[in-house]
Order: sequence, then C-alpha cells, then structure tokens
Amino acid sequence: MALFPAFAGVAEAPDSGRKELDWLSNPSFCVGAITSLSRQTEEASKAPVSEGSPLTRSPLKSEPSDESDTNRKPKEAGRKKKKEKKKRRQREHHREARSRRRRSGSRGSEPGAGSEGDRPSGGIRDSKGASEKPNQENNAAADTGRHCVWLEDIQALTGETFRTDKKPDPANWEYKSLYRGDIARYKRKGDSCLGLNPKKQCVSWEGTSTEKKRSHKHTERYFTKKSVGLMSEAGLSVSRQPVAPSSQPLSFIPVGGVDDAAPPPASWLNPLGIYDQATTQWLQGQGPSEQESRPPDSQPDRESVLLKARVEEFNRKVRENPRDTELWMAFVAFQDEVMRSPGLYAVEEGEAETRKRSLRLVLEKKLAILERAIESNPSSVDLKLAKLKLCAEFWEPTTLLKEWQKLIFLHPNNTALWQKYLLFCQSQFSTFSVSKIQSLYGKCLSTLSAVRDGSIVSHPELPGTEEAMFALFLQQCHFLRQAGHSEKAVSLFQAMVDFTFFKPDSVQGLPTKGQVEFFEPFWDSGEPRAGEKGARGWRAWMHQQEWGGWVAVSPDDEDEEPEDEEQDIRDKTLPRWRIWLAAERSRDRRHWRPWRPDKARKQTEEDCEDPERQVLFDDLGQSLIRLSSPDLQFQLIAAFLQFLGVPSGFSPPASCLYLAMDENSIFDNELYDEKPLTFLDLSCSGVGCVGRMDPLGGRHWPRGPSREGEEFIRNVFHLALLLFAGRERSQLCVFWLRYEITKVIWCLHTKNKKRLKSLGKNCKKLAKNLLKEPDNRNSSCLWQQYAHLEWLLGNTEDARKVFEAALGTAGGGLADADLCELGLLYAALEAELSPPVGGAAPARAVRVLTGLAERGPSGPCPGQPSAVHVLKARKAYEHALEDCLAERRGPDQGLPDRLSRLVTLAKCFMLFQYLTVGVGAAARVYEQVFAGLRGSVSAEGAGLEGALEAVTLMHTSLLRFHGRVAAHPLAPLREALSEALRLYPGNQLLWRSYVQIQSKSHSASRTRRFFQAVTRSAKHLEPWLFAIEAERMRKRLVDAVQRVDGREVHATLPEIGLTHRIRALFESAMRSAHGSQCPLLWRMYLNFLVSLGNKERSKGVFYKALQNCPWAKALYMDAVEYFPDEMQEVVDLMTEKELRVRLPLEELELLLED
Repeated sequence: MALFPAFAGVAEAPDSGRKELDWLSNPSFCVGAITSLSRQTEEASKAPVSEGSPLTRSPLKSEPSDESDTNRKPKEAGRKKKKEKKKRRQREHHREARSRRRRSGSRGSEPGAGSEGDRPSGGIRDSKGASEKPNQENNAAADTGRHCVWLEDIQALTGETFRTDKKPDPANWEYKSLYRGDIARYKRKGDSCLGLNPKKQCVSWEGTSTEKKRSHKHTERYFTKKSVGLMSEAGLSVSRQPVAPSSQPLSFIPVGGVDDAAPPPASWLNPLGIYDQATTQWLQGQGPSEQESRPPDSQPDRESVLLKARVEEFNRKVRENPRDTELWMAFVAFQDEVMRSPGLYAVEEGEAETRKRSLRLVLEKKLAILERAIESNPSSVDLKLAKLKLCAEFWEPTTLLKEWQKLIFLHPNNTALWQKYLLFCQSQFSTFSVSKIQSLYGKCLSTLSAVRDGSIVSHPELPGTEEAMFALFLQQCHFLRQAGHSEKAVSLFQAMVDFTFFKPDSVQGLPTKGQVEFFEPFWDSGEPRAGEKGARGWRAWMHQQEWGGWVAVSPDDEDEEPEDEEQDIRDKTLPRWRIWLAAERSRDRRHWRPWRPDKARKQTEEDCEDPERQVLFDDLGQSLIRLSSPDLQFQLIAAFLQFLGVPSGFSPPASCLYLAMDENSIFDNELYDEKPLTFLDLSCSGVGCVGRMDPLGGRHWPRGPSREGEEFIRNVFHLALLLFAGRERSQLCVFWLRYEITKVIWCLHTKNKKRLKSLGKNCKKLAKNLLKEPDNRNSSCLWQQYAHLEWLLGNTEDARKVFEAALGTAGGGLADADLCELGLLYAALEAELSPPVGGAAPARAVRVLTGLAERGPSGPCPGQPSAVHVLKARKAYEHALEDCLAERRGPDQGLPDRLSRLVTLAKCFMLFQYLTVGVGAAARVYEQVFAGLRGSVSAEGAGLEGALEAVTLMHTSLLRFHGRVAAHPLAPLREALSEALRLYPGNQLLWRSYVQIQSKSHSASRTRRFFQAVTRSAKHLEPWLFAIEAERMRKRLVDAVQRVDGREVHATLPEIGLTHRIRALFESAMRSAHGSQCPLLWRMYLNFLVSLGNKERSKGVFYKALQNCPWAKALYMDAVEYFPDEMQEVVDLMTEKELRVRLPLEELELLLED
C-alpha cells in the first residue's frame, strides 16, 4: 500500500519494483479499512431523523447542529433561568432512553442487521467490526498494528497478543520499586487455602488482612506533644459569681463561666427573650463595641498584661539609665520569661506558638538588646562576654576566636576575661593541641606580669590581679597533669619555688621579664632544683657565679644504687589493650619527675630513652610570675605538696576546681562512716595528684609513690621547712606527719600487717624527730598528730600518756585554740572507744573537757567527775562562748585567730553538752552560735562563712554519732543536713552524709525534690554529682535485688525508670555552668552508659566529651578500656592532639615480640 492513499494506483503500477521508491510503501494501511470507513460515514449521515432516534455522540462525529450552535455561542454572564436548563437536560435524557430501547428492540428482532442498523454512530470500533469480516484473514496482520482493534475480533492471531515496548523507562532506575498504579491489585476472600487441613495446616499471608481494621484511637497521655501544647495554652478564667445566701442547701457550687450570662430582658425587638445581645444589636442596626468584636482567644489575659507592663518598664529604665549594665543584663535574662508566655510578640494568627518555641528568636532578641547595651557602654566587659557567649550559637569557631582575640587585645589587664578566653580555647576540639594551649597560658601570665610591672602603661593593674594570676598558674599545672605531661607540671612548681624564695638580691628591682632572663642560665646549668638532692637554690648559685668557684656536693653512698625498674609487661597472655593500659599507667606512676642527667654516673642528655621526659626552659619561661604576698607564697608550697599527693588541705581556687576534678574520690566516705567524730579529713575533693591515672571506680587510698618519689617529697619538705618559721613551719610539720598517717590508715584498711609495722615505726620516728626541734616542743598540733598516730596503731595507753603530757604542759585553758583542739580530739577518741550507753557518759571524755574549762590538768582520776565540777565547767563554757561572740565584733586585725578560737570552743562545748546532758543540749549550743554568726556573714567575708560551716559540720557529726550508738530517729539529722546544704552546697562531707542517710529510705521522692531545689538555686557542681550518685546507689540496690548469680529474677522493687532518670540528670548537669568542662562528670557518664551495655551510645558520648574536654587523658584511657577495638584510633587521636603517650603502639609490638 502506498504511503499516501490518494495515490494508491500510482504506487501499484508495473514499474513499482524500483528499489529507490520503497520508502513510499505503507504496509500497515489497508484499502478495505478506508472504504468501509467512508461507507459507514455516508450511511450514518443518510439515516432518517423522522423516526425519533436522536443522534448520539461519536468520537469522529460532531454534535447535532442545534446543540453545536448553542455550544458555540459565548456564555452569557448570567441570567438564564435554571428551570429551562433543567427541562432541557430532562428532554435529552428521555430521548437517549428511547433510542436505547429502540436499538435493543431492533437487535432482538433483526440479528443479521448487525453493525449498520444497530450502531449507526458506534465509532471506529463498531464500523471496523462490520467491514473487516470479509477480509479478516487477509488483513489480520495489517490490523494488528492499529490501536483500535478488539482482540476478540482477531481470530487468525495465534501468537503473542501483547505489544512489546522497547523504549526504556527511566523511572525503573530512579525509584526503588515499580509504580503502584502498574501493579495489579486483588482482594483476597478469607485467609484459608484450598486443599489444606485447617486444623493442622495453615498459610501465613504476608499482606494485610482482608478484614477491615478498626481504628483504635488511643487516649493521649499528658506527656505527649499535643497534650503539652494544650497545657501551655492560656485557659479560660472561671470565677464564682457572688450570690445571695439561700436558706435551702445547694447540691453544687455554681461557678459562672464565660457563656453564663443573664438572659436579656424582653422588648419589642425581642418579645420572647430568646435573642442574644449580638442579635439584638443587629436588629437595631448597631454593631458590637471594639472590645467585644475581638475573638475570645485574643482577649488579653492578666499574664500578658503584666509581661507587657514589665517590658515597658524595662524599656523606660534602660532609656533613662543606659549606663546601668546590671539592668541591661537583667533585661536580657527577662527575654526567656517573655518568650515562655503565649504569643506576646505575635503579629499574625498562628505565629504565637511558633515564636514561643523558637530558640533562634530568643537569641536574636537577646543579641539585639546586647548590641544596644554595648553601644551605650563600649567599655563594659560583662556585656561583651555575654554577647560572645550568645554568638557561639551563630558564628563559626574561627570567627568567634577572632572576636575573642580582639576583646583580649582591648582588655589585657582583665584576669576574669583571660580565664574565660583560656577555657574557650582549651575546649575547642578542632583547634586544640597541648603546645598551643601551653603557649596561650604563657602569653596570658607574661602579659599580666607586664601589667603588674607597669610595662603596659595604657592599662592599670586591677584589684586581685596577683591572686588571679596564681589561680591561672595552678590551672596550667593541672592542665599539664591531665594531659599526661607530668614532668612539665612538676618542673613548673620547681621553677616557681626557686623563682619566689631563692631570688638573688641583685635582680629584685628588675621587672619580671628581666628576672626571667637571669633565671634561664640557672635552669640550664644542671644544678639541683627544688625536690632534688643537694638543692641550694638560685641565690646560692648566683652568689657562687659572682664570686667564683662552686662547692661540689658529694652524693651519699647509701643512695647510689638506682631503683629497680618495674617491668612494663608482666603477662603477655592478656589482651593487647590490657597490656597497653597496664604499661601506660605503670609508666605514669614511675616517670612523673623530669629526667636529669646524673653527673655522678657521667650521664648526658643523649642517654635519656624518652626525650619527652626532659623539660626545656622554653616550656616554662613565660609562665613564671612574682608572688609578693606571704600568704600566696605559703599557698604555693601547700599547692605543690597537694599536687604531689600530700594531704595539705589545699583546694584549688573556685575558678579552676571543676576543671581539675577527674576522679571520684569525693564519694569515698568509709572513714567518715566509721568514725564521724575523729575522722581524718584527707580533702579528697576529686582532684587527682601527679602520677595517678587510675580507672574510675577503684580505691583511692594514698598508697604513696615509688622510692624515688618518696625521696623527692622528703626533699621538698626539708627545703620548705627552711623557708618558713612560726605557725607556717608548724603547719608544714603537721602536713608531713599527716602524710605518713594516711599511709598507715591505708595499711589498716587493706590489712597489710607487714607493711603496717614498718610504716608505723618510720612514722613514729619522724614524729619524735620533729618534736625534738626547739620550735616544735610546745606545738600542740604536732603532739595531737603524734598521739593520734599512737591511737591508730593500737597503742591506746601510750596515746593517753601523750595526750595527758601535752595537756599538762600547756596551761592556756579555753583561751588557747590549739589546746582546745587537742582536748577535743582526746575526748572524741574516748567517746568513740566507749560510747555512752543508757545515759552514762564515758568518764575520761567528760574529765578531759572539764579539765579544759577549769584550766588544770585532767589527771588519770578514776570514775566520773563530780556534779559540781561539771556545773562549773558548763558555766565556764557559757561565759567563754559569750565572750568570743562579743569579741567577734572587734577590729579586723586578729579576726582569723578569733574565729579559730570561737570554732574550737563551740565544738568543745557541744561535745561537753552532748556527753553530760544529751543531743538536744548540743543542738541548742549550735543554734546559739549559728544565730550569733549568721547575722553578719555577708559583712565580714568568707572567713566567718568558713567558721560557721565548721560548726555546722560538728553538729551533723554529733547527730550521726548519736544515731550509731543509740536508737534515734533520722528526722533531726535529715533536717539539719538539709538546712546545712542549702547554706553550703559545695561541702562534700555534708553531701556524703546526706546521700548515705537518704539511701536507707525506700521512698526517693523527698530526696529528689531536695536535689531539684538545690540544683536550681546553687551554681556549684556538687549537687549534680551527688544527685547522680544517689540515683546510681538506688539502681545498684535494685539490680542486686533483681539479679541473683547473674540471672534475671522477679523484680520485687520496680526500677521505675531509674536509667532514664540518671541519663536525664547527666544531661542536665552538662548544661550547667561548670558541667560541660568537668572531666569527672564525663567519665561518670561514660562509665554509666557502658554499664548499661549500649556501646554505640557510649561512643557518641565519648566523642561528645572530647568536644568539651579534649585535654583529659583519662577520657582516652577509659575509651581504650571500654572500646578495645578502637584502641588504634584513640591512640592516634591522642598523638594528634599532642597528649602524652608514654608507650607507643609500635614499641608495644616490639616488647610483645621479645
């Protein structure tokens, strides 16, 4: 067939065999199809219309002329009657129904008339069915390519009856599955299958069941998102309307709401009284007032009115006093309260809820207020700090660092700003490295030293700069210790001791930078330093250099033999990570002192196996500062001793306390529980000492360093005793003796009798040698420590002789604070040895306290003291206490000594009243002292606050002791501890007692409410730490009940969500002021999650901890212990951040191969 049907004859000519015209042929076109189509069209047009059969719609034919003309007319905009349209539709419907009936009748009577008479306008399909029957066999192949062919009409096709589409569908690789419209759907009737026994066999259909699922709408609880949103909305105000009193009793109390209103009176517009006020106004042609036209939701409630009034008041105040920075800060803090209100600043409907929950809106609002405040106060550091803290949510770390540097450049004399800047740089994980932070500390201290010297003329020295510089120096030392660089931290203390106490007179007048330049040759000379054998100091070396010559110190023969090196690897069968942890901790414990070449052994610097153990002057030169205050100089020695592990009672300043906390020794309360009256306060504030990197949860008894470490500490004591005199020297002797006593206590708890004997012998020898010195023969503090040592070793009679001798030689009575301390310890030891039973007090204890009041020797008299002596002693105590409370209001010159005497006297009087009268009398003495001291605490500073805290601690210790020896309710002790902790939320001893007492209670609601109240008001971190510890103790108790021999048993005590509560406490503590930068808190959180078995979540918390505390080596060590598979990654991370790795993994492999 030709491509063009009009020239079909030309295409079928005899010369059609030309090959070049084959493209004109169209094999898919059939001549019969076009002829039948034209014939059908002619017959349909000639069909009679008079028979009443209307023309039906056809795909290839148009509508009748009258309807088509009607449809071609433009639609008028509209006033046609609806009735005419409806009638026209009805007539057309009747005509179509009649034509259908006629066609059906004609098909039933004339079956042969098929396609032409029955379906005059049936379209292409009908006409094709009539015209293709004669030529069906010849043209079947040609008709298969058309789209309008019925498969039932094709009888010659026996092959594939579907069409193959070779065009690719890109949706097959763009989507995961087929289009759901292309997948055949079916409905399964029932879940059974034919041929199966329903009693024994069944089929599990994976699809949804054919049964209609009933939609069960669960009742939403109060904590769901929808319910919380409803609770935060403002409710309708409901109030009771005043009604006249009725004689008849009412069955309910009528409460008038918004909809309850009196019915309107009847009028000519409202004769029946059924119209409301709005309808009546509409009938009168009036509108509602502006107040009534508002929707009910937009009515201003009382809260919004009050908030708007406070906003207007703040705006007025800052406009009148733009220089008031505290007012601006209060305005910024007020924005949180404003944004919690529902839609105070909403400008359109639906925006109130969105704005209320938008944190970014609150931040932008605060930022705008701070920018206005800084414009009015360009020199305010607090406002700029608040802005930087706020912009941490918006800016990139690099931009934030540049702003910090600009601020430091503008205010180089502000120590608080330097402290915050160092903390910011120290907690940025992306830019953190130990060398960078150490150089920043050096730059900070050198800049502040220049300010003190007057080198920076533009910025004067601010008050308290010297104390703040000392705190920054201690913060740097603890930073180096936590990062593993113990040698550098010890070297810093050594250099500061020489730079402070042994400075030559020739350099005294130079500025700090010049003094440091003269100190460098001494440091590089190789001469012994503080803590090393034969150390003489910088002044002696400088004198010898000026006058020539040097005195060679011959080493002692007995100390020539070196200490045996401890093996790093003891058991090679252990896992690789365990071997590495044990070796790393062993080297940390042994190699904390800086390595120096020993000239006696002809060593050089090349002989050092680990170059990191050598400390150069460049590592510490910039950090040297001048300390001119005698109090700070003594604190330097006390801090050095505490850093070495000696319990000197020194605690880091508040600015760096929580940064230095990295061990959980704050929860150790064994000594306090056993002997609450005579426990030895070791000041375990959670700050670790040098050379200890123990795992979390181990015992924290001071076992003491190695033999070389012991020698180093002894050398420091010998050197420090030459620097002080009087009371300070006596305190150093007490520190030394107490350090030896702690080792004795450790042996007592570990029951190491062999070492206890040798340690006790050495400790007694040290005490006697110290007491032989002329300055210490009358020191009551040293006699007290020596007698306590004898008592601990079990030599009770010898201890009593020492106590009696010390009390007999001193005759100061109640006026001597040290003597009162001695008598107090003696009486408390006797009371604990023979506690009062049945109202009978121990005779020795009462006699000791009576002798103190009578200013005479107590003497070893048997039996109880007489009632006359007891009454005289009580009167003496009362008069002395009244005199002390009156002297407290005197001049400030001797205030510390007067406060010390007051505290000691109050303790003795409380113990005396407890032994002679009862616990109630002791409580009344505490109330008297508390009332006398509490009134002027804020006026007289922290000294009076510390005195009151010590008296409170004595009161709670007496209550605890009484609860152990007699049947006494816990309510008084609980109330006393609660009141004390509200006043002193940072006292760890009080928190230990409170947690221990509350752990005995089955109900935890009271404890949780108390912790919640304290954590809201206090800025200390101790409430958070002990709240977590209390919940963990409760969880351990529940787990011990639920699990027996590792198997799960029936829960007698439900857990009640303790795991989630502890996790929530950790998260809340991290958001506190000091929580995110506290290594101890992160270590506890990581340990808790690992104990739950959730390794993935624990890894997330570990990396989150590194974002805040990247300097804490203990966190990396814990990660190696908890995630052994990640050891290589963790060690590489430590190396990248320049943390101290004493045993590289390559060296470990070599040691394992040997």
